[in-house]
Amino acid sequence: MPKIRVFVVDDSALFRRMVTEELSADPALEVAGTAANGKIALTRLAQVKPDVVLLDVEMPELDGLAALREIRKKAPQLPVIMFSALTERGATETLEALSLGATEYFTKPASAGGLEDSLRIIRNELIPEIKAICGTRAQSPPSGVYRSLCQTPPSTKRPLVSPSGTLPALPARVDVVAIAASTGGPNALTTLFADLPADLGVPVLIVQHMPPVFTGLLAQRLTAQNPLPIEEGRADELLAPGRAWLAPGDYHMGVERNATGTRLVIDRNAPENSCRPAADVLFRSVARAYGPNVLAVVLTGMGQDGLRGCEAVKAAGGQVVVQDEATSVVWGMPGFVSRAGLADKVVPLPLIAPEIVRRLRVGREAR
Repeated sequence: MPKIRVFVVDDSALFRRMVTEELSADPALEVAGTAANGKIALTRLAQVKPDVVLLDVEMPELDGLAALREIRKKAPQLPVIMFSALTERGATETLEALSLGATEYFTKPASAGGLEDSLRIIRNELIPEIKAICGTRAQSPPSGVYRSLCQTPPSTKRPLVSPSGTLPALPARVDVVAIAASTGGPNALTTLFADLPADLGVPVLIVQHMPPVFTGLLAQRLTAQNPLPIEEGRADELLAPGRAWLAPGDYHMGVERNATGTRLVIDRNAPENSCRPAADVLFRSVARAYGPNVLAVVLTGMGQDGLRGCEAVKAAGGQVVVQDEATSVVWGMPGFVSRAGLADKVVPLPLIAPEIVRRLRVGREAR
């Protein structure tokens, strides 16, 4: 298979060199070109013919947001990964970039140990993400959609059955919806919540893999754009129907039920699946607290966070819905759950909100 061609656009010569050296050391990648700002990048885009663009947000002459707008006009399907600062301004610009069609983002460390941190992020996070997003570029993807390395062999799909081998019983009433997302998640969440009613009738809990500052701003943006109020989770907050909570960056979020109700639990226990927050933590906790009355939803994302949690949800008698491969930026998290035979249904992104509403209604009618 031909190498993945990467176009590196950043105003820092040191950063361009560092990224180029790390990417070039991987036999699956090649740096097809570099540029010091967005203006230069746009003039070279057609010549470089990249499979993916790494685009810095803050640059002179033409910054990353302005360049992204023009790239989307010229190449609407070209994957673009943004680099931004781990600051409130960087978070705001990153969320704006995602809304403009950026595929993913990474934050630049700002500490004194930034060089070593940057190398770690490039090796352990950026390179796998590039491969996942561009893994099947030789095939023609659907418009606006990028498929990942995680393909689903038909022979590995298993029908969902109970441990006794019988078909599952009518689903239980749904009293909580738990959602997991990673790569491509902010835009997927925007699409999902736009179609959910404000009077949903159950609490919604969300894990989106994001750093601190970013999650609070994402919650604000989602609330401003959608009917259901969404806020960053706070320890000991009492869950209530018709509200949604997003796990804060660098903290796990779960729930705990007692005589006074069900409340949020926020902690900084060890990362799981290299993630904090982790979907597995949330899914396990709602399975313990709500038993069969859980609907878990797994959206686009790299890796397999959520897989073990979905096992816990199914073991408790709950339901699982996952996003399909065609509408996922990366079919990692939902793909692992689907291939394990844990998904009650695999649904395109635009149909997930109606599927949630239908399951809430059917669950209640079943009682």
